[in-house]
Amino acid sequence: MPTQLPKLKETKIDNKRFYVTPEGNKYPSITTVTGLRDLEGIKLWRARVGEAEANKISNESTTRGTILHNMAEKHLQNEIIHEDNYAYELMTLFKIIEPELTKINNIYVQDAALYSDELKIAGRVDCVAEFNNMLSIIDFKTSRKEKRKEWVTKYFLQATAYAEMWTERTKIPINQIVIIMITMDGQLQLFIEDKDNWIESLKDEIKYFNEFKRSK
Repeated sequence: MPTQLPKLKETKIDNKRFYVTPEGNKYPSITTVTGLRDLEGIKLWRARVGEAEANKISNESTTRGTILHNMAEKHLQNEIIHEDNYAYELMTLFKIIEPELTKINNIYVQDAALYSDELKIAGRVDCVAEFNNMLSIIDFKTSRKEKRKEWVTKYFLQATAYAEMWTERTKIPINQIVIIMITMDGQLQLFIEDKDNWIESLKDEIKYFNEFKRSK
């Protein structure tokens, strides 16, 4: 049951990703908002490992994540994943994810732009579909190593934002958020949360971002 949503243009403001809504409003991406607190830690990490190594690690992680995301998207569109087209490592990781993909059905959208006039944020959701028969925001993530739940709270905030944006745009409520994460060494992590548990933290994060922006 595909859902039609307005297309959004991307733009950069102060080197941060924003989306332009059909009404002309410019809203920051939710990943930009939730990534603000990470900036200092990233600077320290880049200084420790060196710019060249940091760029190498970042580029490899981004490429791996993009390819695996595309593989999952194709699979959900009933396209055949040809093993010859992908590196052995990527196929191995995809096969670990694949059983979780069988729990997804009744897909509404994939890789769709959303925005909220109430929260004044925007972003691209990986997938809106039923997961284990419950309508969910589904986000695919890759990681260099296994992570504790308390280390990935920004993922829950992002997914909660998508749920709020989706409901505002479509009037279809979503409460369940699902994070499917695969590590480089093949550890699958599945996080299932109720977005109502994260909405106040999301609002706090947006407030923090806006206050930071005004202080510049």
